[in-house]
Amino acid sequence: MNTKSLAKAGGIAAAVGVGAVAVGIGTVLGGIVREALRTDIAVDDGPDELLSKPAGEPRRRVVRTPDGTGLNVEVYGADDDDPTGDIFIMVHGWTCNTAYWYPQINHLITAEAGDRRVVVYDQRGHGRSERGRARPTVAMLGQDLDAVLEATVPAGRRAILVGHSMGGMTLMSWAAQYPEKVGTRVSAVVLVSTAAKAVMENHGLVPVDLPAYARPFAPFATKAITAVPMPIPRTSAGVRFAQYMALGPNARRSHVDFVDDMVSSCPPRARAGWGAAMGKLDVTAGLRALTVPTVVVVGTEDRLTPVKHAEQMAEVLRRNGSMRDLVVYEGVGHMSSIEAAERFNEMLDELVEQVSGNEKAVRPAG
Repeated sequence: MNTKSLAKAGGIAAAVGVGAVAVGIGTVLGGIVREALRTDIAVDDGPDELLSKPAGEPRRRVVRTPDGTGLNVEVYGADDDDPTGDIFIMVHGWTCNTAYWYPQINHLITAEAGDRRVVVYDQRGHGRSERGRARPTVAMLGQDLDAVLEATVPAGRRAILVGHSMGGMTLMSWAAQYPEKVGTRVSAVVLVSTAAKAVMENHGLVPVDLPAYARPFAPFATKAITAVPMPIPRTSAGVRFAQYMALGPNARRSHVDFVDDMVSSCPPRARAGWGAAMGKLDVTAGLRALTVPTVVVVGTEDRLTPVKHAEQMAEVLRRNGSMRDLVVYEGVGHMSSIEAAERFNEMLDELVEQVSGNEKAVRPAG
């Protein structure tokens, strides 16, 4: 066979290979779409008041990260001149923004809950925060949190850190880089629907009944969903897809719409950049550095960070002696602190009572 024939044969083989990859990835993505469209339509039982925008404007400020990126930080609740009580710092997850925490803010700033001070911020590239010029990394998440903590928690006060999904990874990234601050700047940690490692390899999005030839292409399909900067179209099918990915099978329509609006507003470049960064996730060192009481929360129907992630984290924390509780919500998906907001808020109240010595856990009205 001459050189020209070899080149032609090689080109044909390459084309066949590319075609096979496309078919494999297409089969996986098609299976995910099929399962999403089979999901029961969310129950429309009216609005959820906890998802309402909190009364009164937050005290907003811009906190600069070590590389100069501006983060939008919002402070709710107790006035700046109130020197008592631990301060909640709540960190949202991938493709979300500060609105994710409305159910908790609306509860914690009430007199019945002790009029807590709550700090929330938009992760870089999300919400009102700048994206910055640097390529997103997991280490950057922890560095950004440290900047917010130092800017919003005065000397002598401590924070209760609450992180959902990528926000939980942020807390562990922070602890890995600043272990000396864990015991002095933080009183407790809540890891919500998150993972310490191998998050892209151990999710539940891909149907189990795929053809055998398509299964090896599942990682490539996952990367296409998470790390390709494509706009998310606003369609009825898109809402079903958001429900399948992020919420439980018995989700309320108000919850699905709220999540779909929030996720759809995330800029595609930020979504893809952080999706790619999480592909290299391993913050187990930070998990081991959490020496304060730590709660792990997960829903049984969480497809993005299934229960096995929570169980693995809980085992590490038990060995640390810092495990306070593993909370599992039956029938709840990835957006657990929205879907099970009342139970989640009760858990936060109990945690405050334990770690704050009751000095501000409950403040009588009036």
